[in-house]
Amino acid sequence: MRKYNLPIFIPHRGCPHDCVFCSQRKITGIDTEVTPSQVREMIENFLKTVKKDNATAEVAFFGGSFTGLEYETQEAFLKTAAEFFPQIDGIRLSTRPDYIDEEIISLLKRYGVTTVELGVQSSDESVLQMNSRGHSFESVKAASKLIKDAGITIGHQMMLGMYGSTPEKDMQTVRDIISLQPACVRIYPVVTIKGTALEDLYTAGVYQPYTVEQAAELAKDAVLAFKDAGIEVIRIGLHSSDELENDGNIVAGPYHPAFGELVDSLIYRDLIEEEIKKALPPGKEFEYMCAPSDVSKSVGHKGMNKKYFFDKYGVRLKVKEQGQNE
Repeated sequence: MRKYNLPIFIPHRGCPHDCVFCSQRKITGIDTEVTPSQVREMIENFLKTVKKDNATAEVAFFGGSFTGLEYETQEAFLKTAAEFFPQIDGIRLSTRPDYIDEEIISLLKRYGVTTVELGVQSSDESVLQMNSRGHSFESVKAASKLIKDAGITIGHQMMLGMYGSTPEKDMQTVRDIISLQPACVRIYPVVTIKGTALEDLYTAGVYQPYTVEQAAELAKDAVLAFKDAGIEVIRIGLHSSDELENDGNIVAGPYHPAFGELVDSLIYRDLIEEEIKKALPPGKEFEYMCAPSDVSKSVGHKGMNKKYFFDKYGVRLKVKEQGQNE
């Protein structure tokens, strides 16, 4: 079944905190306010592109802490979106874990919100404090329970390489999130963006970001752990945007416009390498069969896996679709 999603960004609204890594305008590429009437027009235009046969359509409020907005503003946005049921199948929003309470849950249920994504970022209390998050992991636990008990699907968002974190702390966050059993997760490597407090820490030599390679390897481990736990990974890496990629906006860190592809390539590299090891001593060519949808992942981003196996084993990797004729 195809899924259609309309992201509506509310840039940095509803959040009084200045996390050291945060620059929502550059991350989302959006720096304007949106009104309920504009939301209605966006949804109407969106639905013109949706072919509802064997498909679902969802409106998603992203870019800020939705439930931190003024109550009347939240209600106006949700009421506008809810007018389009059953043309749409769901309303999704992202928010902070400390901005969820019984009153908010009641509002969300009233207007048919189907999914809430919480910005967890880390489960380590010292890391949360060092990054000026303004909430604890206990807030994550409490909010997750309220959302689940209300019958609303819950998602978690986490970051790799926050100021004060380590690979060990990041993987502990993965395990702690798994213990709360969200339906889905997003994984974002921290990128140092111009104009943030994190840039100052980096310039002063206090903060050392991960390399692309380090972040991708760690994200690979996180993805495998989540999948083993039955938790869907719906995003790996920041969305690319002109604003984000303009010269000078990214100061340092593991930004890559195809970060998710890199991680998928590493996952398949490990799978293929196990098969190659079993086949040692290797021949000049190794044939790997996979589903059609996995061919590019097996070959690797820009052929990276083919190069890896040739350099390491002298093997020419040949990827074939299952059922493909010789």
